[in-house]
Amino acid sequence: MTLCYPTLIPGVLLKRYKRFLADVRLDDGREVVAHCPNTGSMKAVNVPGCRVWLSPSDNPKRKLAWTWELIGLPQPDGTQALASVHTGRTNRIVEAALSDGTVAALTGYATLKREVKVDEARLDFLLSDPMRGNAYIEVKQVTLKEADGHGYFPDAVSVRGTKHLQTLARLAQRGERAVLVFCVAHEGIEDVAPAAHIDPAYAAALKDALRHGVEVLAYGVTFEREGKAPTVVKLSRALPVRV
Repeated sequence: MTLCYPTLIPGVLLKRYKRFLADVRLDDGREVVAHCPNTGSMKAVNVPGCRVWLSPSDNPKRKLAWTWELIGLPQPDGTQALASVHTGRTNRIVEAALSDGTVAALTGYATLKREVKVDEARLDFLLSDPMRGNAYIEVKQVTLKEADGHGYFPDAVSVRGTKHLQTLARLAQRGERAVLVFCVAHEGIEDVAPAAHIDPAYAAALKDALRHGVEVLAYGVTFEREGKAPTVVKLSRALPVRV
């Protein structure tokens, strides 16, 4: 299973503003306002002048007919790396990978449930099996590539992310399997580390979670293209996690 994009329309990013809005000049010369489905700082992926791809909608009830999906970022070797800015796609990408066995460490479970409430938090997935028991999974999208060439999470202080780690740690202490999956939605990132320079509390919580038995996995995405337009995205490569 993979995530297939709708028809994507290319353009150039002019600016992102008011958190959820982005001005884009399409290749046909029109300037449009697109919805930006990302609540983070988007550090390193909010780069005016870069190539972007939008998905159109003909739903008359929508305020904005366009959604910002991807950005192409220049790399030091002269190539371009695609990155997804649409955080709403992340769980669907991971769910497809869980279903088709791409994440080897999380195969062999009979059922998958989304949005599971645990204590005062809500985790993304619960895998269950009569023989293997449960695996609670929280997913985080990674798009921050710093000047040192490494990938980091989060890109801004994340109280919610720290809360999720603490929930996973408590589950592990109770004997449950608890897993954090970094979905690296940036082709140019080859490893992931906690962003202690941005959110030291999150970095400390991750180390504490590891001590209590939480598993931390990172997988990078691959984009398939038809011509120059991206058409499919899937998890495809296990990446190292640096702690």
